[in-house]
Amino acid sequence: MNTAQTTFTLSELPVPLVFATHRVIRDCNAEFAVLFGYDRATLVNKSFARLYPAIDDFVRTGEMWRDNLPGGAVYYDERIMAATDGRRFWCRVRGRSHNMDDPFAAAVYCFEPIARPVSTANRGLTGRQRQILTLVAQGKTNAAIAEELGLSRRTIEMHRLRMTRALGLANTAELIAWFLNSAEGSAEQCR
Repeated sequence: MNTAQTTFTLSELPVPLVFATHRVIRDCNAEFAVLFGYDRATLVNKSFARLYPAIDDFVRTGEMWRDNLPGGAVYYDERIMAATDGRRFWCRVRGRSHNMDDPFAAAVYCFEPIARPVSTANRGLTGRQRQILTLVAQGKTNAAIAEELGLSRRTIEMHRLRMTRALGLANTAELIAWFLNSAEGSAEQCR
């Protein structure tokens, strides 16, 4: 059996992809640029910071990825991003670093929009609460989240309680169900 090896360039792949060094976009495809409402050339050699609702979100996400993206491993999270026109949307981001010592030295990221509404309640959550919600959705315990973020377990518990109240939910189980149902709705729309 003769197997021909085919290579593809970033621009040929049909999903929003970006190559970055130290959180600066070095190359991206048209799908990535369109997702955020930019022309591709406008994004190249620019910081990812412009794609976040607030600089605190950019910093917080960087800390989380730095701690969880060892070289060669795939890491993901879900977060709210911002388009050039101010529109905000949920996005699942997967990334892989190619440097064991510095996860931001050279990494590839895939951005997948999620059909989860950014409601007034979502926007009312703090950046830290959205970060914790992402980690809860990954199945992490309060203790694991506390250790990862350098916070106390009690602080994580209080954030989760505040999130359930902000979203009008009764408890953490409903919070997780809300998050998972939103993600399932997104998957259904993609089929």
